[in-house]
Amino acid sequence: MLIETKLKTKDNIEIAINHYQNGFDSVLIFMPGWFMTKDSECFLEMCKIFGKSTDIIGMDFRGHGKSGGFYSFTTWELLDIRAVVNYARKQYSKIHLIGFSLGASLAILFGSKSSSISKIIAVSPACDFSKIENHFWKKEAWLPTLQKAELKRWLSIRPSVKIQRKIKPIDIVSKIKCPTLFIAGENDPTVYPWHTEKLFEKATCKKKYELFKDCNHAEDLFLTEKDKFIETCTSWLFEE
Repeated sequence: MLIETKLKTKDNIEIAINHYQNGFDSVLIFMPGWFMTKDSECFLEMCKIFGKSTDIIGMDFRGHGKSGGFYSFTTWELLDIRAVVNYARKQYSKIHLIGFSLGASLAILFGSKSSSISKIIAVSPACDFSKIENHFWKKEAWLPTLQKAELKRWLSIRPSVKIQRKIKPIDIVSKIKCPTLFIAGENDPTVYPWHTEKLFEKATCKKKYELFKDCNHAEDLFLTEKDKFIETCTSWLFEE
């Protein structure tokens, strides 16, 4: 059963979610990166596939999709996750996070502060926002972007114009206590794999690192190596 609803953050921003109730006692929260939403085709497909093993919540960060506010590139989005996790805690014994790109960086930031999370999957996380390469002119960057073109999604994006202080994931990753899977694409033109490697090296929790050969960025790993991506993530989530 799908429930579409909106949650209020501490700073009064409405966060839109898709809640797929599949009858499990665990939930996996999908957290897209910049310029992606819970209703992007690739995320809808992932939610359907992963929903065979767990309940699912897909969320739009502020400034994206059906959520309100303006995207602050990790400064205030922790409040968005907090609202969704608080909602999930009322129903589930296990709450997992899977984040992509800046959504992965946010999963790390949130995991360092919360004891409510059971496991984390961070796909193409940036260890430091100021060091993101973002070589958008490379075909590895612009070609996947064109292939995922969705006019409705693009028109929904609202970035903040304010320059605000950001916490660096590399500075707090060692505070994460829950098991964390770090995934990178070998040919990522947006967040080079060294970001993920550094985060993995500094993490002190139970951890694993997977490098996807000949793959690019974030959700592109799922689109390029679907079976491997699903197997890697589900094995991590559901192994004892």
